[in-house]
Amino acid sequence: MKSGKIAGIIFGASVGIVCWGGFIAARVAGAQSPAPQDGADNLQRSLKVYTYTTIADSGPLRGEEIYFNKCWVCHNEYQKSAPVLRDLYKRPKMVTGEPINDQTVAGKIRDGGPRMPAYRHTLGDADVADLLTYFREGKCCYDPENPPVNTNYRNVSLPAVEVQGRNFRGGPRGVVRTSGGEPLEGIMVQVIAENAVRTTVYSNERGEYEFPKLPAGSYTLRISRPLRFRPYGRQGVRINGAERWDDIVLERVSDTEFLPPTREIAAQLTGAEWLVNLPGTGQEKKVFSQNCGFGCHSSYEKILRNRFDERSWRLMLDRMMGHAGSLLIHPAQPEAGSLGRSGLPLQEEKDLLVKWLARIRGPEAQDPPLQILPGPRGAATRVIVTEYELPHHMLATHDAVGDSKGNIWYSSHRAPYIGKLDPRTGIVKEYRVPSTPGANPGQHWISVDQNDIVWFSENWSHKMGRFDPKTETFSLALVSGIDLPMNAPMGGNMGLAPDGYIWRTRDGAVLKIDPKTGRTVKSYPLQKARGGYGNEVSPDGNFFASGGWPSDIVVVFDIRKEEALELQTPTLNVGPARGGFDPQGNIWFGGKKGGLIVKYDVQTRQLKEYVPPTPYVLQYEVKPDKNGEVWMGYLHGGRFARFNPRTERWLEYVLPEPYSHNRRTWIDNSTDPVTIWYVDHNGYLVRIEPLE
Repeated sequence: MKSGKIAGIIFGASVGIVCWGGFIAARVAGAQSPAPQDGADNLQRSLKVYTYTTIADSGPLRGEEIYFNKCWVCHNEYQKSAPVLRDLYKRPKMVTGEPINDQTVAGKIRDGGPRMPAYRHTLGDADVADLLTYFREGKCCYDPENPPVNTNYRNVSLPAVEVQGRNFRGGPRGVVRTSGGEPLEGIMVQVIAENAVRTTVYSNERGEYEFPKLPAGSYTLRISRPLRFRPYGRQGVRINGAERWDDIVLERVSDTEFLPPTREIAAQLTGAEWLVNLPGTGQEKKVFSQNCGFGCHSSYEKILRNRFDERSWRLMLDRMMGHAGSLLIHPAQPEAGSLGRSGLPLQEEKDLLVKWLARIRGPEAQDPPLQILPGPRGAATRVIVTEYELPHHMLATHDAVGDSKGNIWYSSHRAPYIGKLDPRTGIVKEYRVPSTPGANPGQHWISVDQNDIVWFSENWSHKMGRFDPKTETFSLALVSGIDLPMNAPMGGNMGLAPDGYIWRTRDGAVLKIDPKTGRTVKSYPLQKARGGYGNEVSPDGNFFASGGWPSDIVVVFDIRKEEALELQTPTLNVGPARGGFDPQGNIWFGGKKGGLIVKYDVQTRQLKEYVPPTPYVLQYEVKPDKNGEVWMGYLHGGRFARFNPRTERWLEYVLPEPYSHNRRTWIDNSTDPVTIWYVDHNGYLVRIEPLE
């Protein structure tokens, strides 16, 4: 490490676009000793994301990943602000008139231009070399219709795993301790099966852990997110029942509570931990969170690991704050004197962020020793987390929902696939959605009706989609009333009613839509709300509710009486977004701007707010279960939270990756305890099974 800076590659121009392995450790026979001290756990997804090696370690495939994350947002085929770079090396010269060769192209990447940030302080020689190889070998440019194959996904059916009433015990067990013999609580012990399914359990206060009953076979054993400890892993570990394994002995990386800011440790930090460790005023961090934390970035880390000079940071923010949606293709064109997301004048807000980022993440900024948030303790260790690979990378997966057969469906925000996981086998089947010429592929909202028909929205082509799993056929219809250019976001979240109609809030009205035609059947004008991000229908079909992010308005609409109630949140800049109804008919929303959660009390007809215990986190949505408990994935928190409104108790389950980028939870209320499903924006499905 040099000059106290976190080593490794830094995120580039496309700060808002993020997608989501072997293990450097020899097989260990006998005693379970740690991996080599200088080893890096390449099975930690976050490290692969951090180093842009999810597809390949080097060469043109890695160059494509760097290009997707740094270049595509300005140089894609849908925009007009920058040249498309396909066949770059076949051109006689650049726009500047310089000849095209490795030296001039590398110089342009490092030095930038009038409208291009300089990557001199963010990309190393190896990173630039992989980009040049990508251009030179004619692999450019990234095609969203054909995202890269995920070679980690294994289309292998192992013996079926019980889902209903499965045994949470009966698998391998053991103890985790330090080299001095002290038991370690809250350590994430993980095994990876031959089909790449990952199962993680947590050690208790005595350092003990136990896996559920697992199919017999060969597994990789590792510690996920060891943070305070050196990487640990063993390959070729046999499971054949309830074996007792040798103790797992971990070695600390520091003699104090503060950790060295190495690449391997930085990659394990949650976004909230990044904000905790970096300097800045309360206002600077809050304005940053309100502008950059509400859902496009899977972690603050995607931004804060960057190093740019002030000019380049300003160019970055001009693009990010001045264009619409995560594609950033169309200028947003705010009115003169417009206020920003924090309530400050827009230009003042941007200037504040540019100055702060240039100060704390400029070329000469130093990284202090790192402090991490407390790990899981007590009840928070009584949980099993299972992760499933998906067949492709760079999907920007969005929503998850279950059908009556136990399958889990997901949508891809930036690719042409919807997918279906069979949790019993770990097999994922993808279905390609028909393309719309001129539109980036990708869905937003996805739901399943009472007949197991899959419904979804196409955010960039402005369509509603229907998929019949029996016939494997699609039908698409344009949504009426969308006066926007192609690839501008239409606001793709919908509410599916039991009678099959779609409900949403848009253009100052509650709309009832026929999903088969996309046409508005009826419109109910509102007084305050212009639109809604979250759109929810009660299970009995009698009520519709909408969270008005980026505004602070909640809309509650009585469908039978055709009456609307519009309420302002008590706290400014909460940004209520997606949510759901609890068994008592109360409506809950996640706060996409303020980090609070909001409850509409059906008895008092008032709003009440609750504050999560972890700092710097936001909630894209919250979801109540059959018992009235409310679940949410913390944006930037690497935690899935469980809130009991009766006792106001918070329980936070720390996840095996530092991400919890959950946009839509599906709760399986048929199990006891309930089972939580979500698809992470970084491209994998997650099942959370609390043991109590």
